[in-house]
This record gives sequence, structure tokens and C-alpha cells, in this order.
Amino acid sequence: MSRRLALVAALALHGAAHAASPTIDALRWHRRIVLIAAPADNADAARQRAAIVHWGSRADARDITVVDLAGARVTGAADGARALRQRFSLNLRVFQVLLIGKDGHVALRTRHPVTARRLQQIIDAMPMRRAGGR
Repeated sequence: MSRRLALVAALALHGAAHAASPTIDALRWHRRIVLIAAPADNADAARQRAAIVHWGSRADARDITVVDLAGARVTGAADGARALRQRFSLNLRVFQVLLIGKDGHVALRTRHPVTARRLQQIIDAMPMRRAGGR
């Protein structure tokens, strides 16, 4: 395969994967979002990702979608990095975790990794969760 054809194929696959992720607005009323924003290769971001992975099925039961904003790369949502940083006032050089409720409000904003237990406590206290709306 020629180098040019390989590049075109890689871009097409990237575009398809990007298009498969919904935007944060499309997730509203359906999913809660844990937004991890950090410079690329940030140790706090790695700790936060590990905490969520270990949370496992309890995160699924709480309709969690993780959106990871590492430098200029976004995974978990189709939104662009610049748009997310502007919308949520995120500094490119600072680690932050946001918990965004199904209604779109920011229920938690911190510059420190959050335990799964703390995220679960906040979510379980949310009105939609208490009312049985998952």
C-alpha cells in the first residue's frame, strides 16, 4: 500500500471513530459525564482513569460516560478539544475532573483525582438518581 493511500485510510478510520462518539450535548438527559482534562501524559489523569476503571459495573449502573481530554486529543465524545476547554473553562496546563449531571450542570469540579466512592456519593445524591431516573 502506498504511503498516501495508508494516510487516507488512517484518516478515514479516525474520522469514523470520531463520528461514532456522540457530543456532550447529545448525551444530555441520557448519561452523566466524567470529564478528565489534563496535559498529555499527566500522572493525576492516569490515576483518575484507573479509579474509574476499577469502579467498573457500578459506573455503568450510574450511566457514566468518560470523556478524556488529554492535551489536544479527545476520547469519549465527538466535541473538539478547544470547544470543550472554552465551554468548561479548562486550562490546557492544569489537571481537572468534572462530573456533569444528566441535566448538564457541573456537579463537581476539582484539580485532584476523585475516588470512585466520592463520585458514587455525589451521583447517588443527585435528584434524578434518587427519583429512580438512574
